[in-house]
Amino acid sequence: MTRVFIQLLICVLFVIGALPAALRMGFAIFQNPNKAWDIAKAMDDLLNVLCNGKPRQWVSTRAAQARQEGQRWGCVLCKLLDRVDAGHCDRALVDAKQNLKE
Repeated sequence: MTRVFIQLLICVLFVIGALPAALRMGFAIFQNPNKAWDIAKAMDDLLNVLCNGKPRQWVSTRAAQARQEGQRWGCVLCKLLDRVDAGHCDRALVDAKQNLKE
């Protein structure tokens, strides 16, 4: 019962904290781009874990692997990512850190 309570508490704190985190990133984009980049990487990691991915695995790497397996969500997400940054998913398969260069 204690574990369930802690998980529910974390969920509530996450919902409450999402807006301030987004606002902090918005301000950081203009005031401290390196901090904004750190926040974006943390959000990417969190999003991946929330979607049943592994910790410290980038969403683009997971999407590229799903695309290779023919999973629709991977194909769609890679298509969107490639519109913003051509070859993003392909680079994520070779070396995910290539996409982290500033």
